[in-house]
Amino acid sequence: MRGETKIVRLESGAQIAVAEYGDPEGAPIFFCHGWPSSRTMAEITDTAACDLGLRIISPDRPGIRGSSFMAKRKLLDWPPVIRHLADEMHIGQFRVLGISGGAPYAYATAWALPERVKAIAVVSGAPPIAELETHGDLLKMYRWMLALRESHPRLLAASFRIARPFVSVKLPIRLRPLLLKLLQPCDADVLRETRAFESCFESARQAWGGAARGVMADAEIYATPWGFPLEEIQVPVRLWHGIKDRTFSYRLAEGIAARLPHCAYRTLEDEGHYSAPIRHMHEILADLVATPE
Repeated sequence: MRGETKIVRLESGAQIAVAEYGDPEGAPIFFCHGWPSSRTMAEITDTAACDLGLRIISPDRPGIRGSSFMAKRKLLDWPPVIRHLADEMHIGQFRVLGISGGAPYAYATAWALPERVKAIAVVSGAPPIAELETHGDLLKMYRWMLALRESHPRLLAASFRIARPFVSVKLPIRLRPLLLKLLQPCDADVLRETRAFESCFESARQAWGGAARGVMADAEIYATPWGFPLEEIQVPVRLWHGIKDRTFSYRLAEGIAARLPHCAYRTLEDEGHYSAPIRHMHEILADLVATPE
C-alpha cells in the first residue's frame, strides 16, 4: 500500500520510519524531505512516479516523526543511514531527489556514496548557509532565526519548544485559505489542491508531533558546515529552481550550479518554492532517470 509506514532498524538499534510511493517494482529513488517536514512529503511524487514506473523511498530523518532521535548528529551521519536502508531493501544503485531542506542530504549522499548513487535532483534547494557571506537571499524568518542563533541561542531553542504545541495542531480546512494568503500567488494556487496541501503542510505538522528537539536538531544542520566541498561531488546533479522562490533565491542556486562539476541547472520562470516541485514533478523525475551516469 502506497504511503504505508515501514520501520527499519539500524545497527545501533535506532529505528528509521520509511514510506514508499509510486511503483513498488520501479527504479528506486530515495526522497529527502524538506524542513520542517517528514516522510509523507513524498506524496507529491506519487502520481508522476506511478506514470514513470519509479519507486520512491522516503525516510524520516532522525528525530523526525517516526525515526529515533540521534544526539549531536551531523549531516554526514545521513549517508550511512541511506546505505543501510538500501542494503536492507536489497537495492544496489539508486537515485536521490531532494526538495528544499532535503537538498543538503541529497548532496551529502552523492558525495559520500558515489558508487551507489547514479544521479541526484535538487529542487528549490537549501544552500550551504554557513558559507554565505550575507543572508539577504534567504527567507526573512530564516534570517531572524540565524541572527537569534548567534545572539541568543537559548531564546531560539525556547521559541521552538513554545511553538511546538501550536504548529503540531492540525489546521481546520476552513482556515487553510488564511494560511495561503501568506504565500505568493504561484505557490498558493498549487496548494489549494488538497493532496498538495497535505503533502506539504500536514507532513510538516507531523514533524512536530513528538518533542521539538528533532526539528531543532534538523535546523541546526543547516546552520553548520556540511563537512565536504560541493566541488568534490562527482555524481551528475540536476538542479531546478523557481525564479519567484522567496525561501531561497534562485541566485543562490546559480552559485551552487557553478560549483558542481557535473550539473545541469534549470530555472523555472513563473514558479515559487512550492510550485516548482509540484507543477514540474513529472518532468523532474523523467529527467532524473534519463540522466547519463
